[in-house]
Amino acid sequence: MMKRAQENEIVDLHIHNLRDWTTDKHHIVDDAPFGGGQGMVMKPEPIFAAVEELRGRSRGTSNIGHRTSDIQHPASEVILMSPAGRRLDQRMATELSGESHLIVICGHYEGIDHRVIEHLVDAEISIGDYVLTNGAIAAVVLVDAVVRLLPGVLGHEQSAADDSFSAGLLEAPVYTRPAEFRGWQVPDVLLSGNHAEIAVWRKGEALRRTRENRPDLLKKSG
Repeated sequence: MMKRAQENEIVDLHIHNLRDWTTDKHHIVDDAPFGGGQGMVMKPEPIFAAVEELRGRSRGTSNIGHRTSDIQHPASEVILMSPAGRRLDQRMATELSGESHLIVICGHYEGIDHRVIEHLVDAEISIGDYVLTNGAIAAVVLVDAVVRLLPGVLGHEQSAADDSFSAGLLEAPVYTRPAEFRGWQVPDVLLSGNHAEIAVWRKGEALRRTRENRPDLLKKSG
């Protein structure tokens, strides 16, 4: 889907190396934390330099067809992938899909200099209550969740609207051929052709699955 979105010029994706914005000969992007402690902390200088340049850049080379185009992003949204951020959900992905330009900073090492969070970042986002080796993995999840919501990316526009979480519930079970497999039957209602009854069944099954697997979603919806 990501490849198709780029080929169809729906999204313009660039990956940047923070070492390109360092000024020392060793291209260092991290240092030991003040006050002691384990691990290394990402330095603020290259992050600020990178984001400020990307925000202000008026011309750039697009990786779509290797063409050069005018790229103006006066209202870029700067996101930091961090386990301390707000939990990513479908509503947040939908909101971000409406932004014209996202800059995603991938956290790494023991953490990132807090001045970046205080003075540069618009939002901290987490993909779950666990820690990864680096934020690039989380960034891929975020980008995929957002890009698939852009018009023209999915083969069927209704696909995203029917996803789990879009209506606050998990999706109802889905089946395909054969109608019988190892003695297990597809529910008769799905073979009936009665779309009204199918809709009622799917809503009921969505509620049942949500109640069994994610009751917290029902509490959120009230």
